[in-house]
Amino acid sequence: MADKPDTTTAEENADEPTASDVAFDIDSAGAEEAEKIHSEYGDGGANPPAGRLARWREIARRRRLSRTGSALVASGLIVATLAGLSGWLGYRAYQKHDAQARQHLYVETARQGAVNLTTINYTRVDADVQRILDLATGAFRDDFEQRSKPFMEVVKAAQSKSEGTVTDAGLESQRGDSAQVLVAVAVKSRTAGGEEAPREWRMRIEVRSVGDDAKVSNVVFVP
Repeated sequence: MADKPDTTTAEENADEPTASDVAFDIDSAGAEEAEKIHSEYGDGGANPPAGRLARWREIARRRRLSRTGSALVASGLIVATLAGLSGWLGYRAYQKHDAQARQHLYVETARQGAVNLTTINYTRVDADVQRILDLATGAFRDDFEQRSKPFMEVVKAAQSKSEGTVTDAGLESQRGDSAQVLVAVAVKSRTAGGEEAPREWRMRIEVRSVGDDAKVSNVVFVP
């Protein structure tokens, strides 16, 4: 009776994972390990020991995790960098906007101060003087308040009316919480004796921040 072919070894070998079964689980570094297997086993590495295959799989798994971790770290760094850059650009934009708004406030305060100083009507001189004081601060306000009564008496006695119109204004300089603004004003005046010729005045008006507002802190007439 002919001997039956021994298929046990073949079947077991068929169940054993081969090098081709794990080819998708390794990277370039795993290929070097494969070369060692092929050189050590005469069957061309088709059936390496299970321990060697397990170690091979573990190396591949760790390298995949390492690549994934590196990618996550790199992505996190990119996101953090972009967030920091966006925040910095936003802050710079805010600073620029705030500086422009402050300069605009200084110029507008100086313009209004010039109008207040040159628009006086003897019929409402008390209110006109108070308007000047409300927009003034510091030594300039104190000095004008002390001189206000004699000034009002002169205006009433002359029945003076004057109206100022700002023709030009620009920021001359800025330092800290104060600025100097040059203002050009055209003034029309009349008294009990009749209308006077229009005059052109130029003023250097110092403006100072007072809280969120700004007020006139000094006025000098310039040629």
